[in-house]
Amino acid sequence: MTALATAGGTAVVQAAGTDAWTGVRQQVARWFGRGNPQREHAELERLEQTAGELEAARPTEVERVRIRQESAWQGRIEALLESLQDGERARIADELRTLLVRQTSHSSVSAGQSGLAVGGPVDVRADHGSAAAVTMGNVTLGNPSQPGPHQD
Repeated sequence: MTALATAGGTAVVQAAGTDAWTGVRQQVARWFGRGNPQREHAELERLEQTAGELEAARPTEVERVRIRQESAWQGRIEALLESLQDGERARIADELRTLLVRQTSHSSVSAGQSGLAVGGPVDVRADHGSAAAVTMGNVTLGNPSQPGPHQD
């Protein structure tokens, strides 16, 4: 359960401030709410507070804030899972696993304050004297071939 909670906390924080945030925010709040609209609303507020803290962090503080927020969400997820009976815990844990798999399997690109997140295949090619090409999947890095005389 600790690994699942860690993955959940990381997913929340990594999605904050990206194009994926709206969907992740709704799914996580719904997961925490478990059918209770008041609980879901409270979680939406907590999620917005997380996004706000990450956005407001100065560049020198971003990593510290990210770590703190990941730990906080990990703790919240662990506390929820530990509060449940075994059968319900297994069902809710499976729901979280499904949510995380859906989140990481989307073919999308989103940019946040700390970088770029890409789900799905990526193929970047260099052209006109640029320096590199990157292909994601099995990660390979390489320099582009030199253009022939007809490509100048």
